[in-house]
Amino acid sequence: MTVELSPEEIRDTKIYREWGLTDEEYLKIKEEILDDRLPNFTETGMYAVMWSEHCCYKNSKPVLKKFPTTGPQVLMGPGEGAGVVDIGDNLAVVFKAESHNHPSYVEPYEGAATGSGGIIRDIFSMGARPIAILDSLRFGQIDNQKTRHIVEQVTAGIAGYGNCIGIPTIGGEVAFDESYAGNPLVNVLCVGLIEHKHIQKGQAKGIGNSIFYVGAKTGRDGIHGASFASKEFGSGSETQRSAVQVGDPFMEKLLLEACIEVIQNHGDILVGIQDMGAAGLVSSTSEMASKAGSGLSLNLDNVPQRETEMIPYEMMLSESQERMVLCIKKGHEQEIIELFKKYDLDAVNIGEVTDDGFYTLFHKGEMVAHVPVDSLAEDAPVYYREAQVPARIAEFAQVEKFIPEITDSTATLKALLAQPTIASKRSIYETYDSRVMTNTVVAPGSDAAVLRVRGTRKALAMTTDCNARYLYLDPEKGGAIAVAEAARNIVASGGRPLAITDCLNFGNPEKPEQFWELTTAVDGISRACLALNTPVISGNVSLYNETNGSAILPTPMIGMVGLIENTDYITTQVFKAAGDVIYLIGKTGDDFSASEIQKMITGQISGTIDFDLGAEKKNQEFVLTAIKAGLVKSAHDLSEGGLAIALVESAMAGGFGVDVTFTGTEPQLFSETQGRFILSVATKATMALEDLATEAGLELAKLGTVTNNGKLRINTITVATEEAVCIYEGAIPCLMN
Repeated sequence: MTVELSPEEIRDTKIYREWGLTDEEYLKIKEEILDDRLPNFTETGMYAVMWSEHCCYKNSKPVLKKFPTTGPQVLMGPGEGAGVVDIGDNLAVVFKAESHNHPSYVEPYEGAATGSGGIIRDIFSMGARPIAILDSLRFGQIDNQKTRHIVEQVTAGIAGYGNCIGIPTIGGEVAFDESYAGNPLVNVLCVGLIEHKHIQKGQAKGIGNSIFYVGAKTGRDGIHGASFASKEFGSGSETQRSAVQVGDPFMEKLLLEACIEVIQNHGDILVGIQDMGAAGLVSSTSEMASKAGSGLSLNLDNVPQRETEMIPYEMMLSESQERMVLCIKKGHEQEIIELFKKYDLDAVNIGEVTDDGFYTLFHKGEMVAHVPVDSLAEDAPVYYREAQVPARIAEFAQVEKFIPEITDSTATLKALLAQPTIASKRSIYETYDSRVMTNTVVAPGSDAAVLRVRGTRKALAMTTDCNARYLYLDPEKGGAIAVAEAARNIVASGGRPLAITDCLNFGNPEKPEQFWELTTAVDGISRACLALNTPVISGNVSLYNETNGSAILPTPMIGMVGLIENTDYITTQVFKAAGDVIYLIGKTGDDFSASEIQKMITGQISGTIDFDLGAEKKNQEFVLTAIKAGLVKSAHDLSEGGLAIALVESAMAGGFGVDVTFTGTEPQLFSETQGRFILSVATKATMALEDLATEAGLELAKLGTVTNNGKLRINTITVATEEAVCIYEGAIPCLMN
């Protein structure tokens, strides 16, 4: 049980520092906001969580303003639970990504599970039915038991929650680097579908309207979770289990169905709805009131509690899962109580909307908090941090261009296939149910996952992407590449990219070099989004990803959704038939800086990277046009490991071989030049494809053919398809065991 200090004890002991408030921030609260009144224990705790980076973006808000967030397809951009994009026929796709990094190191299973639960609630709080989960995971090298344990438990947590709630986990990515050993990244993207008429907002307006708490009871789990996520790890951080929540997917399923029923059948009495996520009850209710320009009066005696003698501070800051806040029109309270009773869920009137602009809490007949609502939700301090280019950037510019010396291309290919970042992630994603709901057309294992949209000829393609190594060498180009690679994956699946969400995973923004990485990466992301017409509609910022002063690689994960206008256009990376002709789209250069082969051979990354966004866009437009013209049987984007790896991946999945002659240099088989695709086409379609390329002003390179002889021959490389499959599929299970 938390010991409640007096306002004077708070001031004298400076306990607020442990909660994340600085001396200057505490004085601002006392002198400017409360007119020289000392904040009490509950009030200080509320400001601490609401003014954390995780809730108010005080270090990143000036940077986030750079993002393009509008477009004709955008129905709702950043600022609500998730973004909403029009897909025609009065339908929209709703999506957002969130991070749960710090909790997933301290308690990997629950950290990952509740990360999934939280982002699902964001989607149905918008009125949408969640239809898919994707994840983006980063771990240390799998050469020690600690990392293996984290990999196992994070994977189990995502599977445990998603499988139980009945939402398919259909895609994602996994990468490994020593920088994540003490700070793994667990980013989860959820996608939902909605009719335009059901789109909701998180608002509490209408004087006298009732505030309802619905869902699970409040416990003491997750207190100061938002503050915990807004500071670096240090010695002892991994024991902070009280900051980690505990999830219940079966409860969430009931809550989901109950909230969807309210939205669809009782929308006339629903004023607003919001998830109790980071900072729990205080964030959800204060944000709903602030957005509406209202005030709130809450009676904490009515808050459902699963533990005894909880004090206001604990109730307001708890991040217990599976809870929502609803604003209901006055006079319709019993309607809501009866509806939630059907689902065996608590639905309790805990307060009402006021017109005084204050956030007022009562407990046991006494007023225990009285602060301006905007001071919690909108008026947090904003910091314009100093940015400084790290010394390594100038050093990389002076490094001699790395070109690998390859004496045995076959051995090199086999070694690359076994690298954990390239090797098959089947052992991870097969723990997830990717087929539940029966809408999955393309499951994990291709460039993007694809779901059909029932009742239409449309489908949705979705992916998560980021190569943090590129960002380490050049955050601007690396950020642009992350967006471009996501778009390549959508295009290779037959889709037109619509918009992105992001998780900006970076180190401590108070360090000038780390802040430079963040702001420069956002410049690159913005540049690519403008070029590819993919505005940023939602996302989150996860800073302070450092352990004992050592930061992760800058990792702005990009989640992208695209529209496949006709299911006939759905394309996968798998070769379809022997005799089909293989083409390379895009020119290949000596792009080995931050490549998989550089890391494998030298143990480190260095140099500078090149990226031609104009060529990227042109190549993507050509591939999508060729797919829609019915000329393409398979498409695969080139990323980690380059051309040789992409050819093997496309062949292995169907048990085929290839007979390929590439006219570039032998090392260029493993170059990671951006903007490239391999396509396979039927012999009868080759002339039409080449004519289309001529019209588009593109050069095609005809590489060879798909075979059924079980051999992969690529220049001097010769390996049996069966052996390649064995290496590729066996690498991670072998390392895990």
